Amino acid sequence: METGKRRRMKKLVNEKSGRAVIVPMDHGVTVGPIKGIEVIEKTLNLIHADAVILHKGIAKKVADQTKIGLIMHMSASTVLGKDPNDKVIVAEVDEAIKIGADAISIHVNVGSDTESRQLEILGKTAREADEWSIPLIAMMYPRGEKIKHEHDVNVVKHAARIGAELGADIIKTNYTGSIESFAEVVDGCPVPVVIAGGPKVNSDRDLLNMIHEAIEAGAGGVAIGRNVFQHKNPERIAKAIRRIVHENWPVEAAMEMIHGKSMVVG
Repeated sequence: METGKRRRMKKLVNEKSGRAVIVPMDHGVTVGPIKGIEVIEKTLNLIHADAVILHKGIAKKVADQTKIGLIMHMSASTVLGKDPNDKVIVAEVDEAIKIGADAISIHVNVGSDTESRQLEILGKTAREADEWSIPLIAMMYPRGEKIKHEHDVNVVKHAARIGAELGADIIKTNYTGSIESFAEVVDGCPVPVVIAGGPKVNSDRDLLNMIHEAIEAGAGGVAIGRNVFQHKNPERIAKAIRRIVHENWPVEAAMEMIHGKSMVVG
C-alpha cells in the first residue's frame, strides 16, 4: 500500500486492534433526514467511532468540526426512484481530497439489474483512488432477482471477493449469521472485511452478539449506522461497540456499559 494510503488509513483503523469502528451517516440521500441525522452535527458530537461516512455536501459542512476519520461516500440512489438498487456516482475522488477526506466509499449491488455498470464504476474508482493515494471502502451487497438470501455465505463471500479483486482496500458487507460462515467470507477476501449493521435490530444484545461473533470470525471491524445514531443513547452504544471491537470485551460487559452499570465508560 502506498505511503499516502497508509497514512490516511491510520485515521480509520485503531492502531492497537488493527480494526475499525465506522458509523455510516449517508442515509439522507437514500431515505431522507431520518431520526438521528436530522441535525447531523448534534449526533456527530455523540459518536465515539474511528470514522464516519458522509455524502459530500454534509462532509464539506462538518469537515472542520469532526476530529475522527472522514469517509466521503460517492454512490447514490433513493427509495423514491424506479430502482433503488441502481447506484450511480455523484462525486469525484478529487472532491474528497479537497474536502480533506481520509477515504472514499462506493456502493455496489451485486446481482442487481445494473450490476455491470456498478462494477465498471468500482474498477474506475479504485484506479482513481490509487492515483490519489486515498483508501477505498467498497460496500458490496448481494441484491437482485437472483439473490434469494442476502446473508447467504456463498453470495456474501462472492460479493466481498469481487470488491477486493477490483481494487477496494476495505470491504463492507452483510454478516452471514454465524462465526463459522463469516470466517469463510474473511478467508476468501484478501482485504479487511467490516460488517454492516443493517436495519434497526430488536435489541442491544442482538447487535452486540452479532458484532462479537464477527470479530471472533476475523472481521476487520464494523460499519454500524442506524443501530448507533438512532439508539436512545448513541454515545453509550458506540462506546460499547468500541470495547468489543478494539478490546475484545464480552457482550455482557458491553451491555452493562450501555445500561449504566459499568464504571468504565471512557
